[in-house]
Amino acid sequence: MHRFDDCVCLLLMTTSPLRIGILGAARIAPMALIKPAASVEQAVVTAVAARDRNRAEKFARQHEIPTIHASYDDLLADPDIDVIYNPLPNGLHGRWSMRALEAGKDVLCEKPLAANAEEAALMIETAQRTGRRLVEAFHYRYHRLIERTLAVIAEGKIGQVRSYEIRFIIPIVRGSDIRYRFDLAGGASMDLGCYAIHLLRTLAAAEPEVRSAIAVEGPPNIDRSMETELAFADGRTAHIECSMWSPKIARIGATIRGDKGSIKLFNFIAPQFYNRLTVKTKDGTQRETVRGPGSYTAQLSAFTTSIADGTPLPTEGADCIANMQTIDAIYAAAGLPKRQPSA
Repeated sequence: MHRFDDCVCLLLMTTSPLRIGILGAARIAPMALIKPAASVEQAVVTAVAARDRNRAEKFARQHEIPTIHASYDDLLADPDIDVIYNPLPNGLHGRWSMRALEAGKDVLCEKPLAANAEEAALMIETAQRTGRRLVEAFHYRYHRLIERTLAVIAEGKIGQVRSYEIRFIIPIVRGSDIRYRFDLAGGASMDLGCYAIHLLRTLAAAEPEVRSAIAVEGPPNIDRSMETELAFADGRTAHIECSMWSPKIARIGATIRGDKGSIKLFNFIAPQFYNRLTVKTKDGTQRETVRGPGSYTAQLSAFTTSIADGTPLPTEGADCIANMQTIDAIYAAAGLPKRQPSA
């Protein structure tokens, strides 16, 4: 009888959707989680908590979320929640993700995972100690565009890769935006550059060394733009540019140059809206649009599957620490202070 009960419990655990609670009524949550959950059978958003009760109630009504909690702590204590989605400001990612892990919840945390590499390492240690999963929400990584790009590189169509050039430039002109707050671990390298760094590390399958970095500062200690030169042990080089306030128009793309050709990616951040992969060699130019589920939907699907079967994901564990180490090194090279967890 006990064996039968155990089997039933296991069956329920593997067939019931993961119940997800949201920390804060963040603007990104509908696009990043709520809408994707509508098409991912193994996920359902069941609760939300916000510092402002009225805001939480409005958010819950708008998105048909059944449960509203009066505080973040109440959300974490809810026994009917399996997973916590953490879209709080950067400086609060570490504190509340670790509290969620300690409360027995798996966590999908927005990027960047932490304020710095030391905090990221502490978060990963907490996940390992508690036996829970902590995944960084680099949604772009789960779109088929990235796998297709890696396949083209592996096929040797452009020969030996020599250099990478990645840009993520979008205007964020509202000065009150939290990205401009040092006390919340803001900055262009944290909110935009983290994507470019992650893409570089993914494409190169190696960890870069920061050679130099130049920041345009404003407000104090906040990089509104950053240009970085990097290199790999085998001689490959890279240039990364990220900006949330510059004269340049929006640019989201990457170029991979080899000794036999090049690959260009257009819009690697949100490929579902439109993307283009262009391969140039001596044989000519090939262009393709890589189709597939939206990046947020693909991410949530991979996350729920991973929770069910234990498959590791490419945006968790040591990968998270390594990405933050490169960000820390960029700030050091630019003469700006390392970001710190919010008080």
